[in-house]
Amino acid sequence: MARTIEVSVPIPAPIETVWDDLARIETHAEWMTDAVAIEFLTEARRGVGTRIRVPTRIGPLTTVDYMTFTEWEPPNRMAIAHEGKFTGTGEMVLRATNDGTVLTWREQVHFPPRFAGPLGEWAAAPILRRVWRANLSRFARRFS
Repeated sequence: MARTIEVSVPIPAPIETVWDDLARIETHAEWMTDAVAIEFLTEARRGVGTRIRVPTRIGPLTTVDYMTFTEWEPPNRMAIAHEGKFTGTGEMVLRATNDGTVLTWREQVHFPPRFAGPLGEWAAAPILRRVWRANLSRFARRFS
């Protein structure tokens, strides 16, 4: 079973405003430093069934991640299935607060044997957590 990585950030904006920006998948590469680009594989650019190809780079390591959106619940949640060399699931959950919104990013990514399987997942978890926390901080600054 893959390790769950979870990061959250408070955002000083109403949940609907945050969702409207987050739902613009084509802009995710603007604030996700590990996403080199977002390429749509379907005509749909929102909602369940939308498929994307994401060339990804963390340090010297590169791969191509294929994802399909499996859940789309405005303004609270979107979920994906990873379908490339790395498999697993991910979700972004928004929760309204008195001060705005909390955005939580949760992922379970399975590493293939050539990337050391569960040992690779364990070793990569702190790095991925740091990268994704920084990504969410960049996203949150869009509302400052």
